[in-house]
Amino acid sequence: MYIPFPVPTTPIKLIQTSIALPLLHFLPKTSSAMELFSVALSIAFVALTILFITSRRSPGSGANLPPGTFGWPIIGETIEFLFGKPEKFVGDRMKKYSPDIFKTKILGEKTAVICGPNGHKFLFSNEHKYFTAFRPHPMQHLFRSYQNKAAAAPAPPPQTQSSDETKAIRQAGFLKPEALMRFLARMDVVTQQQLQEHCAGKSVVEVYPLAKTITLSLACQFFLGINNPERIARLVKYFDDVTVGMHSIMLNVPGTIFYRANKAAAAIRKELLSVITEKKQAMASGAPLQDILSHMIVIRDPSGKSMPEAEIADKIMGLLTAGYSTVATTITFLMKYVGLSSEIYEKVRAEQMEIAASKKAGELLAWEDMAKMKYSWNVICETMRMVPPLQGTFREVLTEFSYAGYTIPKGWKVYWTVSTTNKNPEYFREPEKFNPSRYDEGEAPPPYTYVPFGGGPRMCPGKEYARLAILAFLHNVVKNYKWEVIDPNEKVEGDMMPEPQKDETSVRSRSTQVGDVAQMVERSLSMREPVLTKQRTEFIPQLVVITFIGDDEYELSLNVVG
Repeated sequence: MYIPFPVPTTPIKLIQTSIALPLLHFLPKTSSAMELFSVALSIAFVALTILFITSRRSPGSGANLPPGTFGWPIIGETIEFLFGKPEKFVGDRMKKYSPDIFKTKILGEKTAVICGPNGHKFLFSNEHKYFTAFRPHPMQHLFRSYQNKAAAAPAPPPQTQSSDETKAIRQAGFLKPEALMRFLARMDVVTQQQLQEHCAGKSVVEVYPLAKTITLSLACQFFLGINNPERIARLVKYFDDVTVGMHSIMLNVPGTIFYRANKAAAAIRKELLSVITEKKQAMASGAPLQDILSHMIVIRDPSGKSMPEAEIADKIMGLLTAGYSTVATTITFLMKYVGLSSEIYEKVRAEQMEIAASKKAGELLAWEDMAKMKYSWNVICETMRMVPPLQGTFREVLTEFSYAGYTIPKGWKVYWTVSTTNKNPEYFREPEKFNPSRYDEGEAPPPYTYVPFGGGPRMCPGKEYARLAILAFLHNVVKNYKWEVIDPNEKVEGDMMPEPQKDETSVRSRSTQVGDVAQMVERSLSMREPVLTKQRTEFIPQLVVITFIGDDEYELSLNVVG
């Protein structure tokens, strides 16, 4: 599930890649020159030690390695990878070295980046043979705390490690259609409640926070079986920090991204341990086992041992993060792209209103309704093509193999990314144009060119969950609201988890933006046309999308005029 509106074409300026600036950027703020010198000395000592070790032994040094560069000592090309635009990072190296494969060093690992549809096919077809799952070290630290507390024991070989949080839910069938079918009505109810709470009677509604609240509420009910708005609201900021920290430089000192992520993960873990205790008490009182947490509590391994609470907490945190961040990102950009085109909005609304008209008053969405949302799903697919909610994932090489004439040694990491195909004009006509109709029968993209959920044995198990959650949101929002985009040229930060770029200039003009929008809405009220429904004539409230840029997060806002 790691599982990131037409993408703005404004170029993203890469952070300077000199070794001094990135290191200083991550140093803690301190007034003590001695402390600063000590930190710098420690970094230099670690760097020299690692350089000495790697110079003594370099696996695969005699092989025909892919073209490319490992970049700076220690940090490699991590700065460019994390803080540059992903498609530019990959695209520039494909042009410079090879369109099929190149080598780099990112997040502390020697990595081969496999490109294009042939690379996707090779990777997806050789899972378990050449590759196994690999999570970057920041993710391992954040979601594997229980392993640090376990008694020392020989580590299992990579191919036998159970590093996939989804294993338990795959086996139990929680993400199978028949299970999701039972949860769909609840998705519909939660979405309606959240839209009512955050939109009705409000003059301004922030969509990105709203999307995060809705998706986290859904994930908490699906995975934990809890419905506590106050509790969920407390968790949102923590999950934001964890999401950003999953792909960051592991410098655990105050002021760094990783430090904030580590603190947030600890807070989430503490809350989850409390939820686990409550769940066990409820289960002892005879409560039904209807959620994934209950299953993890009762499941036993072949030796009859239950899963430790610390491990349950970490695995649930991984699942919640996956089911929260990517879905919220897609919903936010979906709102932007639909708002940019009245034609697309009208097509989506016509499709959804036809479904709504077939239902009795108060009747909720059903499984068969999802199959009728073909154009709506095309719009969502195009949103994910333009701005993928996640750029790609890593694998670890189990055994040395050859690809495109080059050798990739055992122990290296392989990175695959959707950015090598998503905007390639060879596979997508007019790739910068938001065109949902490109997915219609007869215009489908070639195999392995559109893979937002991955492929092969490790295809995202939450694909269907994400599809239902986003469609349920789209169904309810277009039934009740119409909106337009005020700033169509918003910039998007091109990191692993895309989000709009922060811009302090926009903060200063915040009050002016609100005043200008209010005047524009007032002028447009007399121009609204009635919408004819089966029973009566009504006006759709105008939702005017504004863009506010805050210090901490992106706020895509809707001005609601009822």
